[in-house]
Amino acid sequence: MALTDTISAPPRAELANLRIAFPRPDAPPLEVISGVSLQVGEGEFVAVVGPSGSGKSTILRAICGLLKPAGGEVRVNGTRVTTPPPHVGFMFQKDALLPWRTVADNIKVGCELGGTPRQKQPARVAELIRLLRLDGFENAWPRQLSGGMRQRVSLGRLLAYEPDLMLMDEPFGALDYQTKIAMGLELLRVWETERRSIIFVTHDIEEAVALADRVVVFSARPARIVADYAVDLPRPRHMKALRSDPTFTHLTEAIWSDLALPS
Repeated sequence: MALTDTISAPPRAELANLRIAFPRPDAPPLEVISGVSLQVGEGEFVAVVGPSGSGKSTILRAICGLLKPAGGEVRVNGTRVTTPPPHVGFMFQKDALLPWRTVADNIKVGCELGGTPRQKQPARVAELIRLLRLDGFENAWPRQLSGGMRQRVSLGRLLAYEPDLMLMDEPFGALDYQTKIAMGLELLRVWETERRSIIFVTHDIEEAVALADRVVVFSARPARIVADYAVDLPRPRHMKALRSDPTFTHLTEAIWSDLALPS
């Protein structure tokens, strides 16, 4: 056995006793995150749920170096985060596509930011267009696309960056129910192909259980982790079949009970 086989790789993301507080004029700092510790492994899909205002999005901003913790630390690929780390991509609820760029050129932004050699960019963009089923829309403008298609372009831009870790902040929250389900299935299909590590923030408990390997439950502010569930459901997953699965029902009900607990 090689020496490297005996050394486990560091987690893609690690939060150790993380505390985050926001300053307020003429008042003590507002504590948002209180002693959160969490690890996300290579290729792992972790969903985070919790009450509104509990700091779920704040955690993502700390991981990508946009917020300085009041205590504890954040590590990505074993390196402590003090500035925005490389190989971390962020996908927001709003797609934020560039209106003056076509579908293909919006996806190419990820290649440009990720440092993909210029000669390799067209092939990577074409690969992602096929993967995301955007064939025939390469030259369309964002204003010509549906909400679900715009989110697929946004996901393509994120994948073009080729991050080790994908941070997704309620990326499907603004979509209608049917489109949201379709995008969830699309994300799973792409994730199973690309196998990036994902931290996925959502208010939708069923969405969290349907997509993730684990579901982490936050308390109300100041947030702490009240539960961390392994989702023992076979893949590939289909929402229609999941709804009749006792494990799916048990997990969603348990998470609802956790959220109903007083903080």
